[in-house]
Amino acid sequence: MLKKLLLVFFLSCATVYGQDYFFEKFKPFNAAVPSPEEFLGYGIGEHHTRHDLIVAYLEKLAEVSDRATIQEYGKTHEGRKLVMLTISSSKNHSNLAEIKSAHLAFTNPSQSVSNYGDVPIFINLAYNVHGNEPSSSEAALLAAYTFVASENPEILNYIDNAVIFIDPTINPDGRDRHTQWANTYQGSPEVADPQDAEHNEYWPMGRTNHYWFDLNRDWLLGIHPESRGKLNWYHQWYPNVVTDFHEMGTQSSYFFEPMKTNGSLNPIMPKENYEDLNTLFGNEFAKALDSIGSLYFTKEVFDGTYPGYGSSYPDLQGGLGLLFEQASSRGHRQTTAFGEITFAFTIRNQYTSSITTVKTAVNNKAYMRKYQQQFFKSALANAGKSKIKGYTFGDAHDQNRTKAFVDKLLLHKIDVYKTGDRYVVTTRQPQYRMVQTMFETYEKYRDSVYYDASAWSVANFYNMKYKATNTLNLGAKITTTDNLVKVTPVQKSDYAYVLDWDDYNAPAALYHLQQKGIVASSAAKPFTVKTGNNTKNFNYGAVLIPVSLQKMDANGIFNLLKEVQNKFEVPIVAVHTGLNLGGVDMGSRFITPIKKTKAAMLIGDGVRSYEAGEVWHLLDTRVHMPITKIPMRNFDRANFDKYNVMVMVSGRYNLSEKQQDKIKDWTSKGNTLITIGTASKWVIDKKLVKEKLTESEKDSTKTVVQKPYVDAGENIGKESVGGVILKADIDHTHPLAFGYHDESIPVYKNNTVWLSPSDNAYATVAKYSKDPHIDGFLTKKNMEENVKQSASLIVSKLGRGCVVLFADNPNFRGSWYGTNRLFLNALFLGDKINVPTEN
Repeated sequence: MLKKLLLVFFLSCATVYGQDYFFEKFKPFNAAVPSPEEFLGYGIGEHHTRHDLIVAYLEKLAEVSDRATIQEYGKTHEGRKLVMLTISSSKNHSNLAEIKSAHLAFTNPSQSVSNYGDVPIFINLAYNVHGNEPSSSEAALLAAYTFVASENPEILNYIDNAVIFIDPTINPDGRDRHTQWANTYQGSPEVADPQDAEHNEYWPMGRTNHYWFDLNRDWLLGIHPESRGKLNWYHQWYPNVVTDFHEMGTQSSYFFEPMKTNGSLNPIMPKENYEDLNTLFGNEFAKALDSIGSLYFTKEVFDGTYPGYGSSYPDLQGGLGLLFEQASSRGHRQTTAFGEITFAFTIRNQYTSSITTVKTAVNNKAYMRKYQQQFFKSALANAGKSKIKGYTFGDAHDQNRTKAFVDKLLLHKIDVYKTGDRYVVTTRQPQYRMVQTMFETYEKYRDSVYYDASAWSVANFYNMKYKATNTLNLGAKITTTDNLVKVTPVQKSDYAYVLDWDDYNAPAALYHLQQKGIVASSAAKPFTVKTGNNTKNFNYGAVLIPVSLQKMDANGIFNLLKEVQNKFEVPIVAVHTGLNLGGVDMGSRFITPIKKTKAAMLIGDGVRSYEAGEVWHLLDTRVHMPITKIPMRNFDRANFDKYNVMVMVSGRYNLSEKQQDKIKDWTSKGNTLITIGTASKWVIDKKLVKEKLTESEKDSTKTVVQKPYVDAGENIGKESVGGVILKADIDHTHPLAFGYHDESIPVYKNNTVWLSPSDNAYATVAKYSKDPHIDGFLTKKNMEENVKQSASLIVSKLGRGCVVLFADNPNFRGSWYGTNRLFLNALFLGDKINVPTEN
């Protein structure tokens, strides 16, 4: 019995010590509210906490306390809950609707309320957008417990003067992937050796979400349910302060804002945001971290230039986004050059910054509210000074791509109108700064080294032709994308049907039809048909579906096409004769069968998971077509003959000559190999194709000029391509460009892969234009020696097959609707590429 009592005593002491390590200063706590340690059965920092347990604990807090309520704002791709815990005093909770209404008055520029100090400040403590940066979600549990259970006067003051929204895990799928890894390899005793498996995750690691996307780049793009759910929540509440907690390399310390100087020459967020407010909060973070002996730094790295971070998007919504970066223990304990770093220590810094954020916001709530009010008023004032009154846009050839762009505008609460077949966005609206983000492009920049992209004019992502205008005819306001696409219902035919390949959803419709056994062909030349009392012009790539060649009867085909049209909203036309009014006829030798695509992609160690995830996401969510993901570890035993298309995204492919021959032989049999970025460089370097990389001219007489060593990083870094939008001229008669009408399109460049135009006159599908710059920073050297000498997309014959080489990523961040078609054409029409040669 004595041994049992002693054991209980030591365990109790350990638990108490663990709690005191984090929040002794905020005692006393309400005994009726369980601490995280009491609920979980272990001390915070002893293990990594699964997402379901995090949610369960917050639900418990909402159950036992009148200070907290919880709501679900979405679900991840894997079905995990996205939750928000709202914490405030019981008095505020009972009056939350009225408080919200009073708060939103400050975001309405038509109102001029002045009760700045009377309304509780709205604070969003948001954690763990990168799944393998786990310390912040543990800190979220501690912060939630502190604000719900503490009876300390300091905490009571905070919850009386603030509404605190705790988003404990922005990326649950990635977090659980990492949590499983860290807990699986946790030693007892813990192993601090950096070479231990616990500190070295296997591909694709836990940083990203289900489809291997970086959700901290998705606030602007809004592709994934995690981001869309958060954005929908955000625009209901407009918090004054938003945190963005991260981890960085183990050998570092702790970072908080101010960041390095914004790279934009004239940032569209107010100067007061990135100077005064960041300094105000930064000084408080310094004091708090000083008090617990933590080392830190500011200003040296990171930047808020790209508006799609969790720490930058709030800056465009009248709030203050705050970035924190904690040196990671990458497990539970790890040896560093400065000694051992523990998981508990990393959590303590994040927890301290969480409490300090609330403290500083509450102490400056009148200032923050006045700033928010002025932000939206200044948006209208700035718009009034601009000569541009609005933008018109739309693509009559592709309603679904236009619809996707309209959806993006509405997601960010941008007012959109429609007049005739054109859409209109006025600059005179509270979201003027978001309008700028969507449409404006820039040539001049203050900085030259970017943490991320230097170009993000979203209209160009969608290849959306838009025009600035000084005269507006707004028309009807668009509030939803439902019923936005108008297609003429397909009529019955006993002869043939034509699917318009210009539409973004056409590949998905085609694959659906092929899954049902439909035989379809692609037209390599345009034609004009008579349909009813009208005529219809079809572009390169139109898909012919002859009734007589199908195993299904005419009624079955008609019903299937009606189903496809309703599902994908694509133009399908019935024709009753093979003799067309113009162009080639239905039996032309330029109309050839389309093979059903059976695709595979190499993934695993060495492969860039972001790009692989983009391919997977595109095919899963928009084309509804499976792609087999072959791990590199299975390369030798994989049977490639099951597929007719293989995708290799950027990566480091350390393949033996025998393995290279396997790829070469498979392609030569008549299959299509698609390479992206550094994979395109790899197939050239390994001589799988007879193409070349662009080589800069070297001046042997050039004298090396001595430069300060301290500037090396900046000088060398500026020659990298962080992300620019360039114009490329395309051959829209080429199968890879079927569906395009324009002579040039925007492409996204974020690598230094420079493909030399092919020696074959018919093999360069897209080459950068003579005046290629659209948006983003690029050095003159890169522009003159590389961009203007290079191609964006070429194709190379290999035996009876071909290799499609993309210099740029056509699927970047799931957002480049404008270049997705190039990639999808490679998947569906690769066997159409003959690469003719001149004698």
